[in-house]
Amino acid sequence: MKKFYFFILLLVLCVSLVGCAKSKILERVSLVTLIGYDTGKEENVETTAVVRQVGTELQSKVAIITAENETSQGTRAKINLRTSEKLVSGQLRGVLFGKEFAENGIGHYIDTFLRNPTISAGVIVAVVEGEARPLLEFQYPDIDEIGEHIYKLLDQNIESEQVVSSTLHEIAYDFYSPGRDIALPIIKKDKELIEISGIALFKEDKMIGELSVEDSFYVKLSRDDYQNGTLEIKIKGDDFPSSLIKGSPEEFHLVFDPIKTDSDVKLVNPETPEFDLHLNVQARLLEIKPDIDTWEPEKVEELEKLIGKNLSSEISRVIAYCQQIDSDVFGYGELYRSSVRHSKLTDEKWHELYKEMKVNVNVDFTLLRSGVFE
Repeated sequence: MKKFYFFILLLVLCVSLVGCAKSKILERVSLVTLIGYDTGKEENVETTAVVRQVGTELQSKVAIITAENETSQGTRAKINLRTSEKLVSGQLRGVLFGKEFAENGIGHYIDTFLRNPTISAGVIVAVVEGEARPLLEFQYPDIDEIGEHIYKLLDQNIESEQVVSSTLHEIAYDFYSPGRDIALPIIKKDKELIEISGIALFKEDKMIGELSVEDSFYVKLSRDDYQNGTLEIKIKGDDFPSSLIKGSPEEFHLVFDPIKTDSDVKLVNPETPEFDLHLNVQARLLEIKPDIDTWEPEKVEELEKLIGKNLSSEISRVIAYCQQIDSDVFGYGELYRSSVRHSKLTDEKWHELYKEMKVNVNVDFTLLRSGVFE
């Protein structure tokens, strides 16, 4: 009986404590939906916040507020002084770093975000070509809420596997894992629109290079398994067998959708080091221009070999560029560490090996069925 009363008392106390929890009514707070960081004067931090304020009729208005200070938290305090309601970060959807800011290092800010329990690990992080502030402050005629628009732009392209995924959780994993480097989407303002223009490549926490949107596909292809990607490639006319074409076009454009892949990477020589990267790629040929005959099985097989050879060459080229700038966004160092016992691999040791790394790329391409031709 005493136990029964004890549990009843415990239940009442729990309900009372829940009832005493501090509530945050929408009309009494300012919701930060997106933050941009740039390099300020004297190496200060310039923070631009997209702030949504909800009225009593549940109608919201958006304000773009900028402040500068020695620290990011100091800029937050200044921004709070310029809003009528208290700032909260629970609805933060995206974080942008200006290019110069990213080149100086973002590791401290990754750590700061991770320490904040109100910020979701699903926040999407990206780099701005140029500075974040002018991109956010511009008055776009067809964009109502700039923070929500940028988040959706990045989210849907990540979901459709057009660019690498860059949630806070994922980039923190890349940053803190020896043998891995960060890759982030790059966005830019194009007249009155915002578009994804490529991916930023990092060494540790500093941006040291970038790839175009087209080349970013090969990064994702070589490190992630595709389930529903889309690809357009160009192949020189001279590379096509004479049995497949008529005349002498300079180049062919081929579009594939969807793409499904299965990758296998093995360390075959720890001394060099040397890896074998084998990719099985299946895709539907949606379009090819100019037109070629792909109805005969022999010609389809020839085309598959040609596409596989082209993909192998492009992936090797992108890997070589990343080695040149010393950015391992593929995670070969992590694979090396897990494959070699007692390697005691550090970032410094791996980057010495990475420059001499050799990757043998082999792509087996299977054409599922033909689509539309021009």
